[in-house]
Amino acid sequence: MVFDVRSTGGSPPRRDATRPADSRPPRSGGPGSEPDRPVEITPEVVEAEFEEVSAEAAVTLRLDGKVALVTGAGSPDGIGYATARRLRDLGARVAIVSTTRRIHERASELGVTGFVADLTDEAEVGALADAITDQLGDVEVLVNNAGLASRASPEVLRPVAQLSFDEWKAEIDRNLSTAFLCSRAFIGGMSERGWGRIVNLAATAGPVNALPTEAAYAAAKAGVVGLTRALAMELVADGVNVNCVAPGTIYTAASTVTEIKQGLGTPIGRPGTPDEVAAAVAFLCSPAASYITGQMLVVDGGNSVREAQFR
Repeated sequence: MVFDVRSTGGSPPRRDATRPADSRPPRSGGPGSEPDRPVEITPEVVEAEFEEVSAEAAVTLRLDGKVALVTGAGSPDGIGYATARRLRDLGARVAIVSTTRRIHERASELGVTGFVADLTDEAEVGALADAITDQLGDVEVLVNNAGLASRASPEVLRPVAQLSFDEWKAEIDRNLSTAFLCSRAFIGGMSERGWGRIVNLAATAGPVNALPTEAAYAAAKAGVVGLTRALAMELVADGVNVNCVAPGTIYTAASTVTEIKQGLGTPIGRPGTPDEVAAAVAFLCSPAASYITGQMLVVDGGNSVREAQFR
C-alpha cells in the first residue's frame, strides 16, 4: 500500500512541521528546576537498577509489533530496501518512503506500506508523520537512509572554488536536513513512550576520509555524525538510542567502475553489499543494542583502518 503525502488536497498536516514534536517536560536538574537531593549509591540501589533494566530491556533482536520507518528505500538493490526487508523479517511493521512513485513497486515487493514525500520539505515531513501514524501507529524505529543522488537531483562533483551556493545547499539538504527533519518529527513521541531507536546513515567520506570534488557531501555526512551524537545526549534519559552507520564502498546498481575498483582494493578485497550494511543497521535498531548510543559504526571492509596499501 502506498500513500502520497502531496495528494491530500492541500489540507495542512495536523502536525506543525515547523515546530519540534512535543516531548516530555524538562527533566529534573534542568534550567529553572529545583536541584535533586543526592542519592546514596549502595549495592542495593545498584541491584534494583539492574533488575529494572533487565525486566524492561530483554536482549533480543526481534522487533515484533514495532513500527519502523525507513527513508530512501526506492531502489530495489539499495541499502534502504535491504534494511526495510530485514526489519520486516524481524517482526516490525515497516513503512518506506521515497520521492518518487516507484515506491509503489518496492512496497508491493516487500509487503510493507509505502509513502511518497520530499523529505527536504518541512510540510511534507509533517504530513508524512501524520499519515504513518494514521495507517500504522506511532513510529518507534527510524532509519534515516535518504540522501543519495537521483536523476532528478544528481550529485555535483566540483571543487569548492567552483561550487555554487545552491549546489552546496542541495547536497546539505539531501544528506543532512532530511535526517534532522525526520528525527524532529518523531522524537517527541519516542520520548513520551520511553523507547525508541534512530539510526542515521553517514558515510566514511566526511567523518573518516574525503575525496576531492565532494566537499558538500563530506560536510553533510560529517554533520550527520554530529547530529547523531547531539540527539543521543538529548534523548538518552528518555530511553531513545541514536546511532549512525558509516558505509564505505558498497556495491549497488549505481556503482561506478571507479567505485568498484576502490572496493576491490579494500583489505577484505571486495566492495560491501547492501545486506551487510542493513545487518549493522538492524542490530542498532534492536532491543539488544540498549547500551549503545551516540556511536558511529563503520562498515568498510577495514579500509579506514589500513595505514597504507602494500603490493
